[in-house]
Amino acid sequence: MKNLVIRHSSFVIFVATLLLVVPRVSWAAEPLRALLITGGCCHDYEAQKKILSEGISARANVTWTILHEGDNEAKTHEFSIYQKPDWTKGFDVIVHNECSGMVTNVAFVEHIAKGHADGVPAVVIHCSIHSYRNSTTDEWRNLLGLKSMRHQQRRPFEVETIKPDHPVMKGWPLKWKDDPDELYEIIKLWPDCTPLAEAITPGKPSDRHPVIWINKYGKARVFGTTLGHGNETMSRSEYLDLVARGLLWACGKLDDDGKPKAGYGKQ
Repeated sequence: MKNLVIRHSSFVIFVATLLLVVPRVSWAAEPLRALLITGGCCHDYEAQKKILSEGISARANVTWTILHEGDNEAKTHEFSIYQKPDWTKGFDVIVHNECSGMVTNVAFVEHIAKGHADGVPAVVIHCSIHSYRNSTTDEWRNLLGLKSMRHQQRRPFEVETIKPDHPVMKGWPLKWKDDPDELYEIIKLWPDCTPLAEAITPGKPSDRHPVIWINKYGKARVFGTTLGHGNETMSRSEYLDLVARGLLWACGKLDDDGKPKAGYGKQ
C-alpha cells in the first residue's frame, strides 16, 4: 500500500510538472459568421465578392455566406434576404456592398436598418452609402452615420488620417494616395459618427470629406468606408487590412493596438 501511495504521488507530481513546462496550445475561436450582401448597379461585384471574402479571411477568422443578386435590375433591386422578418439571424456581422440607389420604399428601407439595431454589427462599403438615398426616411443614413447624395468624377485623390490612434487605423498610413476612385461628398454627419480619415478634393485643399469612419446604431457598431469603387483599390493590401480591422472592431474582436484578439487573427 505504501508503494502504491508513493507511485500515485509521483504520478501527480509528474503531471503537474508537465503542466508547468509544456506550452499551452492556443486554440482558434469559432469563426465569425459574416454575410456579404452584394450586387446592383455600376460595379464589378462578381470580382469584388471574391476580393473581399478571400482577402478578409486571409487576415481574420471569418467564414462567409454570400448573397449576390440584382445586377440586372441595377439601382431598383430589393435584395431577397431583406424580406425576412429576422434577416440578420444567424450572422455575427453583415457586410453591405450593394448598390440600390433608387429603392425608396420606406418600410422596406427601415426594416433593413433596424435589423442591426439590437446589436448585429455592420460594415458598409462604397455604394452601400448611396443605396436607398432617395428614400424619404433617414433610418438607413442613421445606420451609416452620414449622408451623401453624389460623388465626384473618378480620379486619384489623397486620403489623410485624422484619428491615427484609433485601433482601426493602426497600420494605415497618415497619407495615402488612392487609385482612380469616386470621392463621395458627405453633406451631413450623425451625432454618433466619428470620422477616422478624410479625402481631399484634387485642387481644393479645403474641400474635405470623410471616407473612413465608425458609427453607433442602437446596440450595433458600424464601420464604413466610401473607398472601393474599382477592383484596383479594393485589391490593395492596405485596403483589405483596413476593412478586416474595421470588421473585427465592429465585432469587438480588435485589440487597442489594432491586432485581432486571440483566436480571430490569421490561422
